[in-house]
This record gives sequence, structure tokens and C-alpha cells, in this order.
Amino acid sequence: MNDVLEILFIGDIVGRPGRRVVRDFLENNSFDFVIANVENASHGFGLTKKNHDDIKSYGVNAMTSGNHIWDKKEVFDYINETDDLIRPLNYPNCEWGKGYQIFDVKGKKIAVTNLLGRTFMAPVDSPFETIKKLQEELEGKADFTIVDFHAEATAEKVSFGYWAKDLGINAVFGTHTHIQTADEKILDNKCAYITDAGFCGAADSIIGMDIATSIKRWTTCIHDRLDVVDSKVAQFNGVKFSVDPADMSVKQIQRISYVKDFSEVI
Repeated sequence: MNDVLEILFIGDIVGRPGRRVVRDFLENNSFDFVIANVENASHGFGLTKKNHDDIKSYGVNAMTSGNHIWDKKEVFDYINETDDLIRPLNYPNCEWGKGYQIFDVKGKKIAVTNLLGRTFMAPVDSPFETIKKLQEELEGKADFTIVDFHAEATAEKVSFGYWAKDLGINAVFGTHTHIQTADEKILDNKCAYITDAGFCGAADSIIGMDIATSIKRWTTCIHDRLDVVDSKVAQFNGVKFSVDPADMSVKQIQRISYVKDFSEVI
């Protein structure tokens, strides 16, 4: 029997606490392929080149993003040169970065792409039609396709999951809300799925951000700048799944969620 491929998808990394807990987790666990959403990795908004390189050094093989990918303007200086950072594919007429990349994992070609939803989000091309065109383009080029669907509305995410499954997509992981859902499953024994993988960042926070400022936004309608909570207590959210290399079928999916206190770490 062939050994399964163990793949990890890490929910949105938010700031320094998120980077720290991801580094710690990967130092103590081994996977064949690791994907992480990094659009909030640099102080909650965007990704600097330094943080990109640091996260890569942790053992992350592929980095997905979302609507905050352009927040750090230096991204334009390096995104076209990277072989691991993926921006949303359905930005219209986008000349920057790549909307998907294909990775060699133990002799198997794994395509990773990133798409934005449209409900309560900025107007972009249809993710449904975009993934349909991509799957046609990937015919004969990839053995397995993973989608990070960065979207707000749960109904849109679930609908996209079933749509993608029928197209032959192998895995769809939702991101963006930073709240991990408890609906991980294998759709029709074909497609690994979760509505939102959650986030990695300060545990005592509001989706990684300062609690007082977040509450002020809701109670006054005044939008002060949100800041990442620089806490030593961090949470890790993600999903791991197993793939049989014989037929590239998904055999198991499991949520990961825990909190770690780094206060005693020197």
C-alpha cells in the first residue's frame, strides 16, 4: 500500500503572534506539503518581503492570500518573482503575481489557487466561472487541485464547494472570517472541504485585533485603525488531510485548533 501524502492548510496568519505559533507548530510536526494564508501576516494587513521569507523558512511551501494582499506596497516589488505566493485569481485584468501555481510533491503535481468571493466583498470576476476555466486549463497538468476560497458569506462558500467538487476540484478551504467552522468533510467522497479554516494569532482578541478598538468601531461607528494584539498567548487553526498517491483521492480530513502560551519561552 502506498504511503499517504499528509497535507496541511493553515488559516489566516495574523501578525507576530500568528507567525510565532505557526513556526512553533511546524517545528514540532511534519507534513509533505504545507499551505498557509498569509494576507494578514505583517501586522494584520498584507505581507512584507521579510515576513514572506521568514514564513517560507518555517516550512511553508505555498502561500495564499486575499483582499489584503496589496496592503503592503512593497509586495509589488517582489510578487512577480516569487514561486510560492499566490494572489486571488479572479482579480480582473491583474498583471501582478500569479493566481495559481503548480508544486511537485513527491512526484505528484499539486495545483494551488486562490479566489475571492463576491458577497459583501469588492467586485471581482465570478469565482464560479473562474475556477471552471482554470480546471479546464489544468487538464493534464495537475494531479490534484486545492482552492483557498477567501470569502465572507458561508452560503457562498458552501455553494462554491459543491460547484468545485463537480468540476473535479480536490479540496476547497474557506478563509477570510478568521472564525474556524466545525463542518470539515469530504464532499461525496471526492473533495476535502471546510467553510473556514480559522486563523493563527492572538488568542485573546477579536479575529487577531485589539478588543477595545474593535468594540469602539461597533459602538461609535468611528473606524479607528485596528492593531494586532501583541500577545504571548496564541491560537493555531488549520486543517490537515491525507491523500492516497495511487489515485489522489482524499482519505481523511481533520480540523486543528489549539492555544499555546509562550510566556515561559525564552
